[in-house]
Amino acid sequence: MSFEPESGAGSLRRERLRTARLYFVCEANPGGDDPEPLLRAALDGGVDIVQLRDKEADTRVIERAADTFRRICDTYAVPFILNDDPELAMSVRADGVHIGQDDMSVEEARAIIGPNHLLGLSTHSEDQIAAAHQISREGAPIDHISVGPINETPTKPGRAATGLELIHHAASTATLPFFAIGGIDQDNVLEVLQAGARRICVVRAIRDAADPTAVAAGLRRSFAAVGEEIAPGG
Repeated sequence: MSFEPESGAGSLRRERLRTARLYFVCEANPGGDDPEPLLRAALDGGVDIVQLRDKEADTRVIERAADTFRRICDTYAVPFILNDDPELAMSVRADGVHIGQDDMSVEEARAIIGPNHLLGLSTHSEDQIAAAHQISREGAPIDHISVGPINETPTKPGRAATGLELIHHAASTATLPFFAIGGIDQDNVLEVLQAGARRICVVRAIRDAADPTAVAAGLRRSFAAVGEEIAPGG
């Protein structure tokens, strides 16, 4: 399978992804509220990329929320990603889509979104990390993977925790950018970074915080312990 070459828009999205460290995943209406105040607070604290993920909301609710996510992400010049649905991601003008192991194939998703949008894939094992790299090499490019969940989390019910061992493995083998995920917060983020992660993805740590800006800023400061620079493609 082959795809058209990327445009300048695709290059800009990938550069923003390359330099991103802190990824925030949020529902359409967190806590039943308008997402705008939370998104602004998170982005003020240093979030680099935002995903709209809502397994319960219907399409109309997601579309309305996506208008807010798109507008706020444009204001802060960060990528806006939609979970699961490549066609919906394109209709709401997202910068890309994130799919899981049980969603449509990477090849199908890439065919829908084309070469200029970001494609992320969840991985939960060494074999899945290896498979993601193989698929990407064979012509259906994956822009990044998430690795975890490190800890059991209610956002992934029934998904066994992988622990830090999988982060160690990804750090030593992955050439695709990867985001560590799964119950990461201010109490354990340093352990995750010391295990080799250079990008993290959080949900509850920011969403449920009394001061989301302060928590996001604190998570960002943790990267100083492992060095701030990410090499191109790193």
